[in-house]
This record gives sequence, C-alpha cells and structure tokens, in this order.
Amino acid sequence: MTETHQQDVKNAVRAAVKSGTDVHQQVKDITLKALTAHQLDMENIKSVTETVINGINEGMTNHGEHGKEVFNQAATALDDALAIAAEASTLAIEEAASKVNEYSEHDFNDAIKDIRDMEGLFIDTFEKVAKSSGQVVSSIVNDFIAHSRQSGTAVGEQTLIALDALKDLPKISADVIVSSTVATASTLAKIGSGILLGIAESLQSSHPKK
Repeated sequence: MTETHQQDVKNAVRAAVKSGTDVHQQVKDITLKALTAHQLDMENIKSVTETVINGINEGMTNHGEHGKEVFNQAATALDDALAIAAEASTLAIEEAASKVNEYSEHDFNDAIKDIRDMEGLFIDTFEKVAKSSGQVVSSIVNDFIAHSRQSGTAVGEQTLIALDALKDLPKISADVIVSSTVATASTLAKIGSGILLGIAESLQSSHPKK
C-alpha cells in the first residue's frame, strides 16, 4: 500500500466507526476493497490489517457506553474479510497445484505458511493497539482479544479449513529442476487477488445499497 492509499483506507474506516451505523458492513467492504487493490500476499495483508485496525482505534472516540458494540462490529468485520482472503488464497493454491510442474514446493510452502499466520497477525496487531490506546479502548480491545483466543476467530476457522483442504497437495519431488521461467509466489498472489476480487464483488452485489 502506498502512504496515500493507507491514509485513505484509515480515514474511511475511522469515519465508518465514528458513524456507528452499519459499521460491520462498511468496514468489511473497505477492507476487501483495500485487499484487492494489490496482489494478495502477506505484505499486503499485513499492511491492510494494520491500517484498518488503526482506523478502528481512531474512530472509537466519543462512543461512550456503545463503544464495545461498535468496536466488536468493526473488529469482526476485519476478521470476516481476512477469512475471505484466506479462502481466496487457498483456492489460488489449489488452482496452481493443478499445474504443479510450473511451481516449486517452496512457493506452496510459503503460501500455506502465510495462511497459517493470518490469525496470529490479526490478534497480535490488536494487542499492539491495545497497548497504545487509552484505558477505555484498551479494555474493550483486550476483552475482544480474550474472547477471540477462547472462542476462536473467523480467519482461524477458515485457516483450519484451508490447511485440511491443502494437506493432500501433489508432492513435488526434490529432483524437479525449477527454471527461470516458472511461476513464482508472486503469480500465486495475483491468482489469489483475482479470486478475492470475484468473491468481494459477489458479496457487494448481495447486499442492498444504503
């Protein structure tokens, strides 16, 4: 994400959270749009996650007793969007696996590791925000983190589904020679981005405009 794009996304999330209206849908839409603006790799996912969480934090001012409800709507929206990204990444790996000779085992392993790391990224980033927030917001964030660790997250659940689906990927023998023209992890990320865009557009058309 460019600095300008980061600022735009953060401002949009902050405004959505401040509005207190249809927060879950707004933040989910903003997050999916931000994720599809670049290829679906871990660098992009991490940047979007941090930016959205910072926007949520900045939007939490003046919500008073309704703050926890608003925060939970925004946080679960991000969780849901990351789960969709994990699904898209899984579908990209499965599609690439059908052309297994074009990929190295390293590409697959890195892509699978990225999916496995997504829940940790989600929770760890919120923990960082909690440490830098005021007492009220920090308490709300910590409650959410505790609940997430105990009950699980949408992205964590999708990760388990992904790892189960990918456990039987075709095994690439160690003697496969990978030429300079083979597809790379970047290609996997591009496939994932295209799939995510399709999912996001179908979701966008499934709920009415306000």
